Amino acid sequence: MTDTGPPDALQLTDIEVRFGGVTALDGASVRVGPGEICGLIGANGAGKTTLFDVVSGVRTPDAGRVHLHGRDVTAWSPHRRARAGLRRTFQRVQPFGWLTVEENLLVASEWRGGGGGALADVVGAPGRRRRERERRARADAVISRCGLGAVRHSPCGHLPIGAVRLVELGRALVDDPTVVLLDEPTSGLDHAESRRFADLVRSERDERGTAVLLVEHDVGFVLGTCDRVVVLHLGRVLADGPPAEIRDDPAVRNAYLGAVPA
Repeated sequence: MTDTGPPDALQLTDIEVRFGGVTALDGASVRVGPGEICGLIGANGAGKTTLFDVVSGVRTPDAGRVHLHGRDVTAWSPHRRARAGLRRTFQRVQPFGWLTVEENLLVASEWRGGGGGALADVVGAPGRRRRERERRARADAVISRCGLGAVRHSPCGHLPIGAVRLVELGRALVDDPTVVLLDEPTSGLDHAESRRFADLVRSERDERGTAVLLVEHDVGFVLGTCDRVVVLHLGRVLADGPPAEIRDDPAVRNAYLGAVPA
C-alpha cells in the first residue's frame, strides 16, 4: 500500500460563487499543505476576499467543496471551523480597542471556558484556576513571540497600526491554530514592520507546523515570504507555483504583476 502522507491542511475544490449575474469565483481550486505558507494574489475583483469568506464559512459556495485536514467542512459554520483549528485576521484591524493587549489575547481563548460554570468562578475551583493559568501562559508566550511585552498593559485603541497588526496576529495564534488566514497583513506597515511580520509568520510555520494562506497586495512581501503562490484572475486560478516561477510567468506579468524587481 502506498503511503500518501497527511492530507492537505486546506483544500478548496472547484469553488463557484455567484452574486446574481456576476461570477466571483469560477471553478477555483486552491490547496495549502501542512506547514506551508501560501500566498494568494490578484487584481481587485479577482475573487480573493470571496475565497477567504468561503474558507472561513462566512459564505457557502454555490458549487465546490472545502476540506480542512481532509474533513469536508463545506456546511460547517464559522464557529465550528474555528474550533477545528481555523483562524482569520482581517484587512481592517478589529481589536477590542478598550481592552489591553493581554486582554485581547485572553479573550481569543475564552471560548474554551474555564470549567464548572459560574459556581466554579465563585468558589475558585482548582480546575478553573488551572485553566486560567494555562490561558495566561499561552498569552504570555505569544506576547513574547510577537514582541509586545512593552505594551501588554496598553489599550489597543492607543497603539500604532504596526503594533495592532501584531496583536491581531497574536490573537490568531494564541489558541494554537492549525490553519491561519491572513487578509492583507502588511497594510499600513512600513518596511521594517513588514519584515518583522514575515519573520513571525515563518517562525510559526517552522516551530509549530501552522499552515498559512495569506492575501496581500505587497508582491515583494508575498514572493519573499511564501513557499507557494496562487494567482487569481477573474475568479479563476491563473497560476500556482513557487515564487520564482510565478515571478517569471508571462501570463501572470501581463495580468497582474507588471515589472517586478528580481
